[in-house]
Amino acid sequence: MSKPKKTQVMKPSTAALKLEVYLPATPPEFQDSLISREELDELQRNPPPWLVDLRKNGPHPRHVVAARLRVSNSGLARGGITEPLTTEQIAGLNADPPPWLIRERETHAEVLREQRRIEERRADLERDSRHA
Repeated sequence: MSKPKKTQVMKPSTAALKLEVYLPATPPEFQDSLISREELDELQRNPPPWLVDLRKNGPHPRHVVAARLRVSNSGLARGGITEPLTTEQIAGLNADPPPWLIRERETHAEVLREQRRIEERRADLERDSRHA
């Protein structure tokens, strides 16, 4: 006879990261309780109004802000962005990008190009070694 499966739970910070929301902006009941995998899946399938609003309007966590601005997290820091931003603030930066944002986008794009080049080179080397 097998034991019943134990429900896996995660800290609110982990769940917020997986949901891509800023934890301090979530409701207190979310912040103060452990979230099971089943609850997380349900939140992703059928997000409650607070989650829909947070995803749409923010404030957004750093990694979401960075992705929406097309820069790295480090680029945000170099640009002086240390606090979460709302969708409106992100739109303002995208509409009229300051010099630091233009520079960081170029840097980020170059890093991504270099990563792709390295991955392609590695794949070519692996393919060549299998055919040798």
